[in-house]
Amino acid sequence: MAAPTSIAVLGSTGSIGTSCLDVIRAHSTSLRAAGLVAHRSAERLCQQVSEFQPDWAVLGAPDAALPASRVGISGGSTKQVAWHQGLDKVPKLIQNAEIDTVVCAMVGAAGLPATWAAVDAGKRVALANKESLVVAGSLIMRRAVETGAAVIPVDSEHSAIYQCLQSGRRADVRRVILTASGGPFRGFSKDQLRDVTPEMALKHPTWNMGPKISVDSATMMNKALEIIEARWLFGLAPEEISVVIHPQSYVHSLVEFRDGSVISQMSPPDMRLPIQYALMFPLRPDGPARKPDWTQPQTLELLPPDFDAFPALRLGFEAVQRGGTCGAVLNAANEVAVARFLNRELPFFRITQVVEDVLNHHQFDAQPTMEQLLQIDSWAREEAARWKT
Repeated sequence: MAAPTSIAVLGSTGSIGTSCLDVIRAHSTSLRAAGLVAHRSAERLCQQVSEFQPDWAVLGAPDAALPASRVGISGGSTKQVAWHQGLDKVPKLIQNAEIDTVVCAMVGAAGLPATWAAVDAGKRVALANKESLVVAGSLIMRRAVETGAAVIPVDSEHSAIYQCLQSGRRADVRRVILTASGGPFRGFSKDQLRDVTPEMALKHPTWNMGPKISVDSATMMNKALEIIEARWLFGLAPEEISVVIHPQSYVHSLVEFRDGSVISQMSPPDMRLPIQYALMFPLRPDGPARKPDWTQPQTLELLPPDFDAFPALRLGFEAVQRGGTCGAVLNAANEVAVARFLNRELPFFRITQVVEDVLNHHQFDAQPTMEQLLQIDSWAREEAARWKT
């Protein structure tokens, strides 16, 4: 019997990470959590270590207290787990030959070094950290070709596109269509969006996500990021990417081919399905994800987006068109603006304005190095933090 696939789960205590562990739990004979990384949720990480018995665990925040007991206990057996502190330890750990697959589920540009390390080592990368490709997609995908790394998306939209592309030749693709739920403010006017509070923005109608991603969905900046991600992940031109609003979150994306055929991937909204697909591709075994119930009547809507009320979409297409440093600047400015909104320092409708202003005033470079991208990331964060309402 073949040894189980060894998986490092980066962001194991977040929504994607815990869903990933659900999949590993359901396929314990073929998948094994060999490494777990959390930011500062020490207690929850200890519980995961106790259950999954990884070889190592990392608590990322330098000011978070490591657990007093560093022994994982499960089913009466005891295993010494190697504990580490600081995200700087992660790249070397995941490049170890014993790790087969790396699940990159940390939020924000902080996940970029780990994504790069996994691709550099030629691993299978189950990518949920879209910011890595938004910031440095050109460099990462080029390096993946060089090392043989398989980058398989975990985002439901990009997983859907990845699956749909198995139906035909890349040369025959006319365009991909990303679906968007529209978030909690679908149908709102610009005036209505002026009074949005953090509590309102965090109430997503379909998905249970962390605060930052929930706000991105509310502004539709998440779709702007996904536009950029799709461009690099699938080697698309800007005119080959479209967005439609799909409130039911059942059609996860579509691919239109030159002959007029449109292939979609549909399933109930459950992140465990795209996670399992990324971990076990090309296999499709039964798993813990929700299954469709075709005995119930359903209505599926596809609607055009409102670029006027949600200008973040326009910024996403502009960043794809220009390329270069635009993705890094857009992402960094947005991360800071969202944090300021959640801290009640910035009105909701100003988030996109901050991003646009910082984009318009940055020193554009069409072919940046990784070092230059990191530098412009820092600059954009400083600019967004100084922005006055």
